[in-house]
Amino acid sequence: MAAVSVNPHDGGVGPDPVAVTQALVRCPSVTPEDAGALDTLSDALTALGFACIRLPFAQAGTAPVDNLFARIGDGRPHICFAGHTDVVPAGDRLAWSRDPFGADIVDGVMIGRGTADMKGAIGAFVAAAGRFLAARRGRFDGSISLLITGDEEGPAINGTAKMLETLAKRGDIPDACVVGEPTNPDTLGEMIKIGRRGSLVGDLTVHGTQGHTAYPNLADNAAHRLVRMLAALLAEPLDGGTGYFIPSNLEITTIDIGNPAGNVIPARAAARFNIRFNDLHSAASLESGCLDLFDAVGGPYELAVQSNSAAFLTPPGPLSDRMVHAVRSVTGRTPALSTTGGTSDARFIKDHCPVVEFGLINATIHKVDEQARVKDIQDLAAIYHQFLIDWFPA
Repeated sequence: MAAVSVNPHDGGVGPDPVAVTQALVRCPSVTPEDAGALDTLSDALTALGFACIRLPFAQAGTAPVDNLFARIGDGRPHICFAGHTDVVPAGDRLAWSRDPFGADIVDGVMIGRGTADMKGAIGAFVAAAGRFLAARRGRFDGSISLLITGDEEGPAINGTAKMLETLAKRGDIPDACVVGEPTNPDTLGEMIKIGRRGSLVGDLTVHGTQGHTAYPNLADNAAHRLVRMLAALLAEPLDGGTGYFIPSNLEITTIDIGNPAGNVIPARAAARFNIRFNDLHSAASLESGCLDLFDAVGGPYELAVQSNSAAFLTPPGPLSDRMVHAVRSVTGRTPALSTTGGTSDARFIKDHCPVVEFGLINATIHKVDEQARVKDIQDLAAIYHQFLIDWFPA
């Protein structure tokens, strides 16, 4: 394996993770805008010796998105940190106690959109990489990379998935990946994600015959059949869960009939539902099961299904073991290995290499006054640093 040689960072301690986080939060990079975030990150990484390339992508019907891939070294093992610089909108700025893009620190807490999700983790990893390179005097066997998208909070079309396709052609696919999503419910060190549930959205439209409520024999009430179909969906649990997955759940998110008259039987009724499913199911098997239930009710209907994420699991092993050790060495806590929560870009990465997720606390993400404790950002940098030490033994 080739050895990497760079100039150690002045002082031997690497960049300040809090300062890097502040610089990133002060870029209002609301999807799909970059607002200078990738330039800020690229400058910090270039100073450490990383080779940075930009990977912009565009597709008809979507906004163009810029992305960044940075790598130092060309040998194996190759460990990658993946994340996103795009954030959700701040919403009502008057509801915030501070400028949502000011990254103000108040009583040891940094307030700003993206502090937890997930610019704090990016700042922590940049600092960890700088410390690692300085401690090794710029020499180690293998390579470190960062895969940073600007399209995670958006449609996720011009981001990580297309970056991975390009990296595969270049021979830059890593051996393993850490995603810096905020994984901890309340305290840093509580939880590592080793998989995610899949998600399926179903749009059910039932058709009937309009009529007068006094003459139901002359009509076909679409609402009645819709209710029976939804009741069938909810009649039995989907499963009881598996070793690393909680039970799958189905939630009805809307029912729409649009009938303002109290004496008219509706000819159309619609509903939307979302299934978060574990590794006992696939989108195809769930769709087939729904169709069987609806057919049993009978009558004309349509079901449109969308699913952009399947359930996946990175079985416990060297990658999660190293992250557990790093977390325990810094926080004293032994994190749970979990698959809870929503989807992330790990759903794309898992097709190329093993992937785990670990970052800051997720209690305030997407909320007014999103925040991260300064100490947590500093400790996260220490965790990532220990992970790199364990991944590349001297």
